[in-house]
Amino acid sequence: QVQLVESGGGLVQAGGSLRLSCAASVGTFSSYAMGWFRQAPGKEREFVATISWSGSSIYYADSVKGRFTISRDNAENTMYLQMNSLKPEDTAVYYCAAGRTRYTTTYYRSSPAYDYWGQGTQVTVTV
Repeated sequence: QVQLVESGGGLVQAGGSLRLSCAASVGTFSSYAMGWFRQAPGKEREFVATISWSGSSIYYADSVKGRFTISRDNAENTMYLQMNSLKPEDTAVYYCAAGRTRYTTTYYRSSPAYDYWGQGTQVTVTV
């Protein structure tokens, strides 16, 4: 059974940084594309970033481009999201997701591409 566990969320002032981690218990972590999504109160879940199984292909939402960096360590079965220059509008529950590699990386910008989801970690950015 696949399990994804996010950590690293918290409360931070605008302009600050946080690093989220997603630890995966899967058969072969490197078989999965990975992604980060977020959901703010009263809003739909939205795409943040995705990374291919090898890490060679990465996409970001325009709203986080240049501020967030997604990465993965296949030896440690872990994915990361380094978030810098945080803004109040980044406040949300952040979810990691794993999808079997069967599509081009661009498709992993959408929720249906993913097979497994974590429980989420809260990120709150204050002014």
